[in-house]
Amino acid sequence: MALVRFPEGQQRSGSTGGAVYSHNRYGAYVRARSIPVNPQTARQTTIRNYTRNLSIRWYSTLTATQRDGWDLYAASVGWQNKFGESANLTGLNHYIRGNSVRLQAGLVYIDDPPTIFNLPEAPYLFECSISEAAQVVSATFNPTEPWATEDGGAMLIYMGKPRGPARNFFNGPWRYVGLVEGNATTPPTSPATPAVAWPCAELQRVTCYARAVRADARLSLDVRSDFFCGA
Repeated sequence: MALVRFPEGQQRSGSTGGAVYSHNRYGAYVRARSIPVNPQTARQTTIRNYTRNLSIRWYSTLTATQRDGWDLYAASVGWQNKFGESANLTGLNHYIRGNSVRLQAGLVYIDDPPTIFNLPEAPYLFECSISEAAQVVSATFNPTEPWATEDGGAMLIYMGKPRGPARNFFNGPWRYVGLVEGNATTPPTSPATPAVAWPCAELQRVTCYARAVRADARLSLDVRSDFFCGA
């Protein structure tokens, strides 16, 4: 890995040819591109199948009017790339983004496009804890939030692999651990207590994140909770 200094104003991220451009606290760097090992786990295969099947459904089942509606939603919803620059996803991107997590959580997919042109709010309140004795994720949330008071809405919870207590930065691997379903008549009760995805020992550091998915398949950004496993 070599540290490099780019001309003022230039930003580089990602790979091209045999080089990967990125940065850390010491500055920008470039390294040789390597092909990661693909373990082909059952979880990976399932998610890839969701993506593949939804893509096929987009072209073979959705009507032109439905696809146009998703494209309109995509064109109306802002997005930020890695540099914080404004960008837009495609209608297909948003269709797969929202529906793949719905399928992962056991919810039905939604073909009709959203008529509200924004990303839904991420959960306002999301605080987690795990005890070594219980081995469940105790996730506290606000049962009055929009996703919780809507039939077909849900909050999806993911757990990161436990790590040493001194390791601050974490960006995976993640595993889905459960959902909290919304209900317009009887909102869910906090906290939710899904089983852990990995065994957790006292004082290990854990990060969990949650996203809200609405009944129209709009998917929020994530909100994270970082904590130490208790006794």
